[in-house]
Amino acid sequence: MASPASAQRIAVIGAGPAGLMAAEHIANAGLAVDVFDAMPSVARKFLLAGIGGMNITHAEDYDTLVTRYGGAQSQLKPILDDLPPLELRAWIHALGVDTFVGTSQRVFPTDMKAAPLLRAWLHRLRSSGVTFHPRHRWTGWNNNTPQDGWVFATPDGEVTHQFDAVVLALGGASWAKLGSDGRWCEPLAQMQVDIAPLKPTNCGFEIPWSDFIRERFAGTPLKNIAVSITDKNGNTEYKKGEFVLSEYGIEGSLIYAISAPLRDLIDTNGEKTAEFFLDWLPNMTVEQIIKKLDQPRKGMSFSNVLRKKLNLPALTNALLKECCPTLNNNNSTDVANAIKAMPMRPQQTRPIDEAISSAGGVCFDSTNSNLMLTQLPGVFVAGEMLDWEAPTGGYLLTACFATGKRAGLGVVQWLQE
Repeated sequence: MASPASAQRIAVIGAGPAGLMAAEHIANAGLAVDVFDAMPSVARKFLLAGIGGMNITHAEDYDTLVTRYGGAQSQLKPILDDLPPLELRAWIHALGVDTFVGTSQRVFPTDMKAAPLLRAWLHRLRSSGVTFHPRHRWTGWNNNTPQDGWVFATPDGEVTHQFDAVVLALGGASWAKLGSDGRWCEPLAQMQVDIAPLKPTNCGFEIPWSDFIRERFAGTPLKNIAVSITDKNGNTEYKKGEFVLSEYGIEGSLIYAISAPLRDLIDTNGEKTAEFFLDWLPNMTVEQIIKKLDQPRKGMSFSNVLRKKLNLPALTNALLKECCPTLNNNNSTDVANAIKAMPMRPQQTRPIDEAISSAGGVCFDSTNSNLMLTQLPGVFVAGEMLDWEAPTGGYLLTACFATGKRAGLGVVQWLQE
């Protein structure tokens, strides 16, 4: 039986966006809540994400937004319905931070920074009675039993606390130095909680470039291009954008956008059948390209033909040699087809710790509709600990905030009942 309301101890473990949102809704119900985090300060990954411009959510049609969560959209939609992007923006405005919609429909704070928003939020949380405990890393339970106490490693040694309800918001397994290291998997798995393996998403991929490509073109952006990929279920996606050729392979926004199906192809079929196709000229047809290529060359080299007639960079010729080694440069049809669909075959993802986010985590089947673990009554999960993934563009934070709200309200309802 839970303690009387005046004596109840409620903990949120993990002080990222999901954990802080859970704490806010618990505090709004008049309950005291303690927030524990392994780091010296809160929301470090949130602050890092805001360095280049704090993309807080997305302004596209809501029904379309929900589809960005792929296989988890049916589980997340009821949760997102309770904190959709418009309501999330209103919540930010109530903190005294204005937002605007960029040309890509991404939503940003007006000053593009995370720190002012976080400062205002923490002030409001502390004013609501939320207490923060930094440098407290949760390591498990006494005797592997939550009822025997939650154990934390601190600079002053190990401490144990008893709680009436807990929200776990410990993140996935990307950027371990900021606190998300996936160590929570082991104690939860020991309690028979179903956990899908943690995998990188929104990540770079490795391609064994030749020395020439690495030395000459590493760091070169590929702009105004498109990619197409057919996933393991036979569904094809075509996306425009840009990415960067790196020393180890490829990275950047367009690669992150197809990282989930590309990773799954590698996992399912292996490197030899994991491929996508690069369209160097998405605004031209094959026929238009052939017509350009068939114009008199006047002694121009193939590289100059690509540059002068099609306005393509030197990298195009180098990658065509690398990715299409048998291509006949004198056959306009073959060249045009290669320009419109140049195969690229990544061999593996970059390490999960480098990824922007991670897939996998606590399976939704292991929770009830309020995100309480069925194996551990009174223990809720939120944020990237859950088994979902989404592309960059504000979708990650949107779901973290929404699942945090659902878990926090779940705690309140569970204690009341």
